[in-house]
Amino acid sequence: MAEHIPLPFSLPSVQRKKVTAAFDGGRMTSDGGVLLLSAIENEIGISTRLAPLINDPRNPLLVTHSVADILRARILAIACGYEDADDLDHLRTDPGFKLACGRLPDSGADLCSQPTVSRWENAPTLREVVRMTYAMVDLYCASYPSPPRAVTLDVDDTVDVVHGHQQLSLFNGHYDERCFLPIHVYDTATSRPVVMLLRPGATPSGSEIRGHLRRLVRRIRSHWPNTRLTIRGDGHYGRPEVMAWCEDNGVDYIFGLPGNAVLDRLVEPVADAVRVRRAQTQAAAFRRCTETRYGAKSWHCERRVTARIEATPKGLDVRYVVTNLTSGSAEWLYETLYCARGQAENLIKLHKTQLASDRTSCRSPLANQVRIILHTAAYWLMLKLRDTIPSPQPLAKAEFTTLRLRLVKIAARITETVSRVRVAFAAAHPEAALFASLARCLQPAGP
Repeated sequence: MAEHIPLPFSLPSVQRKKVTAAFDGGRMTSDGGVLLLSAIENEIGISTRLAPLINDPRNPLLVTHSVADILRARILAIACGYEDADDLDHLRTDPGFKLACGRLPDSGADLCSQPTVSRWENAPTLREVVRMTYAMVDLYCASYPSPPRAVTLDVDDTVDVVHGHQQLSLFNGHYDERCFLPIHVYDTATSRPVVMLLRPGATPSGSEIRGHLRRLVRRIRSHWPNTRLTIRGDGHYGRPEVMAWCEDNGVDYIFGLPGNAVLDRLVEPVADAVRVRRAQTQAAAFRRCTETRYGAKSWHCERRVTARIEATPKGLDVRYVVTNLTSGSAEWLYETLYCARGQAENLIKLHKTQLASDRTSCRSPLANQVRIILHTAAYWLMLKLRDTIPSPQPLAKAEFTTLRLRLVKIAARITETVSRVRVAFAAAHPEAALFASLARCLQPAGP
């Protein structure tokens, strides 16, 4: 392939010495850390899980890029910050990406191009997309070496603004945008993604949420029949259909509950005491939790409701949650259990803004769901990379963009000879020792 190298150019002088530059440093990559991500992908095997689920009608004798190779290149590109398939037109010749995808940097064939990636993003049928979505749930369950005693799953949706008239996009008055509202489910205690579902831009109904949870719980229990599951969500997930289904199927829940006049009357004695106590102490804020039994007209029974009551100079603020948990104090239920769902917002930020999973610009909702699956796969790679870092290291709790800048965006010269491939990283890299230790940790076990 002919290389078009720009002519040499000059830079400002330094201490009266002329500075010249040229793009003639040889076969280099600016994403040397993709080799770490490749080792993680080989260990987890995401592309090899997903590829057999997509029908490939091509003649095997004429195939240049297998489905697994196409998915692997796309997932690695997303993890490295290249969220568009168009980027593969340039990355397909990058020696670092070729090496990460199992091809020799010079003598090996180039990777797939954007048209190939786009065709396979749009290829899966509805049944195949469903199987791919279930495969990500299976991946989550396989991430535990043995079934846990209990897990808490956070369910929430997030706005995904569209820039056209894609199928399923609707105008949402709350966000004042035409958008999707995909549902994200996380195991917040470990930051692991469970499932992401593309859906229309309207608030989900109770029957829709119940259907999603029924399928999700059934899949998880096929792996973990004895694990105690707790579903946690904000107010618009605490629908009567959802709570009734959880109670009938042995699933614990804790949901936000919108306040009303009846609830306010039930907690008024405690609320009045909180107001008086704050006034007496002249504190900036005084908080107390209490609980009561409450049954709305749309409910078939009374349920346990916990109220967090806080008085400030600006007035009284009361927040309610409803649960079927029988143990735990009111303070623990609200302050410790329910408020922990705020971490799910940070995980959505990692998924959506730092891995660009809202780049759902395909017209077909099936293709957009495939994209969300691929971005979730990239999330797994970055999460596994972070989890491999020893806890004393500052990067052990870093966000994905920081990991990408410090461990992935590394210049490297890659040289292929007859007997070996040599990767020369920048000697001045500040995380050289950590990078080397991670590479050793991610080496596959010997025979």
